Amino acid sequence: MQILINNHPVEVLEGETLIEVARRTGNNIPSLCYAKEAKHKSSCMVCAVKDCKSGQIIPSCTTLPVEGMQIDTESEEVRLTRTLSLELLLSDHRADCEAPCSMVCPNRLDVERILGYYDAGQYREAVEMLSAVFSLPEIACDTCKAPCEKACRRGSVDQPVSIRTIIRELSAMDGKASGDEKNIGYVKDKNLYQSRLGRFTDKEKEHLKATTVTTSRCLHCACSGREKCRLRLHSTEAGIKRSRYESSSTLPIEKIHINGDLLFEPAKCIRCGLCVYNSDNGFTFMGRGFKMGVVLPEENKANIKKNLAELCPTGAIYKQG
Repeated sequence: MQILINNHPVEVLEGETLIEVARRTGNNIPSLCYAKEAKHKSSCMVCAVKDCKSGQIIPSCTTLPVEGMQIDTESEEVRLTRTLSLELLLSDHRADCEAPCSMVCPNRLDVERILGYYDAGQYREAVEMLSAVFSLPEIACDTCKAPCEKACRRGSVDQPVSIRTIIRELSAMDGKASGDEKNIGYVKDKNLYQSRLGRFTDKEKEHLKATTVTTSRCLHCACSGREKCRLRLHSTEAGIKRSRYESSSTLPIEKIHINGDLLFEPAKCIRCGLCVYNSDNGFTFMGRGFKMGVVLPEENKANIKKNLAELCPTGAIYKQG
């Protein structure tokens, strides 16, 4: 079978969907709810293409080609459809891509990651990060006005984390960086999409005070799945720096323990269904329409396998640590 993609004839292999044909022939199409060799259904429309014969915008991840089909994957109309789809998903996605403390550090320290090492008792790793930026035991924090502590989201709950005190404690420990690596502090990419969580509700503040048991008191705002988040990647590629819509999500900020080192954050879920379709007696949909959400019944937690985290496009399901 042969079809046209962007006016170029291509051969279709048996069983291929449009997105698979396009990608195999060098036509990049973004996607979130699609996963090759996994059960999936079209939901996000980030993979939208245009059927030029019918004039319809269709999802390429589930559409099977037919003889003589003429597909457009790169016109302005198609790109606009994908961008609008991404912006709608972002409006229902509550997360901080990066922790505010790291964003504002004048020395480009990945403060949240250092606090993560500190809370895990991995002091050597924390000292290595510090020694790559400072000439330990000297640090610049003593003369710094501490924008990290002013930006700390814990401050909106009760009191900000004593970041400078913790860094002083770490800098006094023995140990230097094991190699010659430099500049491994936080590097801000101005072109990278930056999600903003917004304010905590009073109920969330009480929940965070009751459930945050880290040594530093850090809430660890940075998204654990940010490095592999396809929602962030495609938003960046589309030139989105801020969502044009106000957040419509009412889901609370919470981290649900699944089993082992697996966690689930419902507020980051875009309801693509990959976790539902690829778990047996695991995740499921609840509700209808705009109120539909993905939930994990308590009795189903033991059925969830670790490889499910690899399917999640936003890091809503992830491995801790």
